[in-house]
Amino acid sequence: MPVNLKKGQKISLTKGEPGLKNIIVGIGWEVPTFGIGPALDLDASVFLLTAANKVSNSKDFIFYGNLVHPSNSVQHLNVKSVKGKDDKEKIKIDLSLVPSWVVKIAFTATIYEGESKKQGFSQVKNAYIRICNEQTNEEIVRYDLAEKLSNETAVLFGEVYKNNGEWKFNAMGVGSRGGLASLCGLYGVEVG
Repeated sequence: MPVNLKKGQKISLTKGEPGLKNIIVGIGWEVPTFGIGPALDLDASVFLLTAANKVSNSKDFIFYGNLVHPSNSVQHLNVKSVKGKDDKEKIKIDLSLVPSWVVKIAFTATIYEGESKKQGFSQVKNAYIRICNEQTNEEIVRYDLAEKLSNETAVLFGEVYKNNGEWKFNAMGVGSRGGLASLCGLYGVEVG
């Protein structure tokens, strides 16, 4: 039975499942299909972070333009559902291959050109992140983004991190303006 978290809650992924190696992180949302102007285009991104809360280089930024980390530990499957409540994007992670210098893996979603189109997460409904055991396909944990966001164009859903030999998940739900560029700046990814 999956655990449903609220903002700020943390849970161990491997304490109850010590052999857990492969996980699938699903991120989903619903957007209106009419009456809002240009269609909302959301994208999920992943940042592999050092103890300084920065990427070590641009290859630690996994997104639609860089689908696989060089270590093969993180793979963005870029599988968007056409409609419905299924995961819009999925990220496959092999915890055994995550480089030792990675202290956390941040999961985000952004609205493409959201600011120029005057779009924000207030238009996004039922957003969530969930983590499943890839071998059993069982959902381990889920965080439904219940916070009301307004004109934010980026959201940090949560982080998978290692603490005392255990892999854990932190439900965050932090919105920001500036879209993907702001997240890249925050995490030290050089763009341009």
